[in-house]
Amino acid sequence: MFKFLFDRDTWQEVYDSFSKNKLRSILTMVGVWWGILLLIGLLGSARGLENSFNRLFGDFATNSVFIWGQSTSKPFKGFQEGKRVQLSLSDAKKIEENIDGVEFVVPRNQNQALVVRKFLTGNFSVAGDYPLLDQVEKKKLIHGRFINQNDIDDNKKVVVISEDIYKQLFEKEENPIGEYVQINDINFKVIGLFKTSNISMGPRIDMHIPFTTFQQVYNQGDRIGWLMITGKPEFDIVQIEKDANLLLKNLNNIHPKDNRALGSANAGKEIGKVTGFLTGMQFLTWFVGIATLIAGVFAIGNILLITVKERTKEIGVRRALGATPFEIKRQIVVEAVFLTLVAGLFGIISGGWILIALDAAFGQGDDATIVNASVSIAVVFIALVILVILGTLIGLIPAFKATSIKPIEALREE
Repeated sequence: MFKFLFDRDTWQEVYDSFSKNKLRSILTMVGVWWGILLLIGLLGSARGLENSFNRLFGDFATNSVFIWGQSTSKPFKGFQEGKRVQLSLSDAKKIEENIDGVEFVVPRNQNQALVVRKFLTGNFSVAGDYPLLDQVEKKKLIHGRFINQNDIDDNKKVVVISEDIYKQLFEKEENPIGEYVQINDINFKVIGLFKTSNISMGPRIDMHIPFTTFQQVYNQGDRIGWLMITGKPEFDIVQIEKDANLLLKNLNNIHPKDNRALGSANAGKEIGKVTGFLTGMQFLTWFVGIATLIAGVFAIGNILLITVKERTKEIGVRRALGATPFEIKRQIVVEAVFLTLVAGLFGIISGGWILIALDAAFGQGDDATIVNASVSIAVVFIALVILVILGTLIGLIPAFKATSIKPIEALREE
């Protein structure tokens, strides 16, 4: 069987059949070429978008929820409607101890501050944080370090500043580490410089100081502004959010059905929507690409039916000389698979060039929207297998048509 594929006469017949109707064959192959190009191009683009998304959120614990206090909308246990809900460090501790699936609870405080250095000033947001924040929301440090436990224990007046503050208050190429800035008239030593991100989980923060220092400077005591809860990967963050809200309502004397008292933002839920969209996009890409491929392959089948009709006399002569129906079918199927594969290979090459162009145009720099748009070797292999299968199946139609002609009738064909 496979010796037939290496027979020179086989490929001579394929060449003769193609060369007799070059334009018609090329136009027919365009459908398959376009289908595989569409498949490769769209799959690669979807992968590029996914890579961009992963790069943006790769340093975050995406299975997270943010919770903060607001005002009550229902009276409860002697408290009137409109009571201000103030979360505390003990609330964060109770969540960590009593809710299943919680990996980290990170209490945080935030304020606006006037920052002064020499004769330069600016208004920026400052947050009191624990070292744990760097595990759940990794900072891309350019210089220095993030807050550590010693800074917390000793209430040190140190600060980690953003790239935006550095650009506004420091000279170009100046090393900020070890320099001092005034935050609301208090001197803080710069220990780190982090890269500003366009996307942040939670409010935008320009400066990080030790949580204990923040509590002392702003006289916060046990109060916190908001907290970040990170769930273990195997647990549902939506359920963790519900459990945390219920517990906080019990701890703060809030009516169980009061939906306004606590504000929350579920990062895991929102990110799940994006990943679901990307998955759906890939499924749609496969569907559109394969549907286009099938349409193109059917066009090849139609052209082979026309070719069989034109070669009726030739087929009759071959049958009269002893060619078996299997040999006739085999030759036509080989022609179908050959045309399909050639068109598919050109489509794969064209799709690759498109992905290279997309990467050059949109995949460069920190703000790239499509990062490393590409398809795996496995996808290319699957596409080629699909082409071979479709080419074989569609080739069987004209093949059976060819062998249904009786030799004596074929020889009479004019």
